[in-house]
Amino acid sequence: MTWSGARVFDGREIEPVYLVGGAVVWILACRAPFIVDSLDAKVLLSSGIITAYAWSTAYEFWRGRGEPLVSRWPAIFMLFAHGALFLLRTPLAQVLPWSPTSQVFNSVWLTVLSFEALLFTIAIAFILLAMAKERTELRHKTAALIDLLTGIANRRAFLEEVMALSKRQETEGRPVAVLLADLDHFKSINDRFGHAVDDRVLQIFAAAAGAKLGPYDLIGHLGGEEFAIVLYDSGRDKGLAIAERIRLSFETISADVDGRPIGGTVSMGMVIAEADLFDIPGLLAQADEALYCAKERGRNRVEVVSPQQVPGRAQRHPMPAATAVAHSAA
Repeated sequence: MTWSGARVFDGREIEPVYLVGGAVVWILACRAPFIVDSLDAKVLLSSGIITAYAWSTAYEFWRGRGEPLVSRWPAIFMLFAHGALFLLRTPLAQVLPWSPTSQVFNSVWLTVLSFEALLFTIAIAFILLAMAKERTELRHKTAALIDLLTGIANRRAFLEEVMALSKRQETEGRPVAVLLADLDHFKSINDRFGHAVDDRVLQIFAAAAGAKLGPYDLIGHLGGEEFAIVLYDSGRDKGLAIAERIRLSFETISADVDGRPIGGTVSMGMVIAEADLFDIPGLLAQADEALYCAKERGRNRVEVVSPQQVPGRAQRHPMPAATAVAHSAA
């Protein structure tokens, strides 16, 4: 039952055959004369069954280690140790210097097992309750930081992640590209095809952009049809290349959504931050200037601005001619 509970805890199906397997093996084995007439054989068989289930339970919890629950590791250790203690009663005990058949040993061994079983029952109950509590708290925290529609960071989580990344940049001094992306004519998609389709378009962009990002890059859904992206260790050329891949990928995937001719496109504004210029509010404001410029120049394009602060509107840097031609053709 404990093993089945571990499977259910991590979202796996119950295996009825294996659930009753230990009992079936015991019942069948006890019909054999060499088991019926030998107490040692019964002890070894029961110990093996207990060990198998204890270690299987530990393995189930270990398989779910991707979920950051601190209490998971004490549970794994205790289940493994519990099974190992019973395993000492199997033929492996023969390699030890003392004999498991002596009367004194049997008395001590029974005391040890009884005391360990009591401690294990109490401790594992508290640990499993702690795991359930941790999972509830983790899900509440995740719900507060993850955009439920797209599965990426919401505005709050994105800004927190950016602040953490800024500390890394201060240490390593790498350039960072900050992008704002806005899906073109999004309201018309909703008007023509309804909320279900425009939700799907948002999910498509989040997936298309996420697939092009590196391990230290960030993406967040700021609200509506607006997304923010931070590309770590990316100068102008590298950042522009990644932005173009995202734009083209989204344009291709969203051309037809669930059999409907959506023809979705995205406009993006980008600014490059050097090591001493990582002011995220200011960078987002400048990226917004570039995004405004991309909208003015026909949409479905990427525009770049200089990271230097200048009076009035940020200085706009038009895209290279080759890129602009490609956009016009698109």
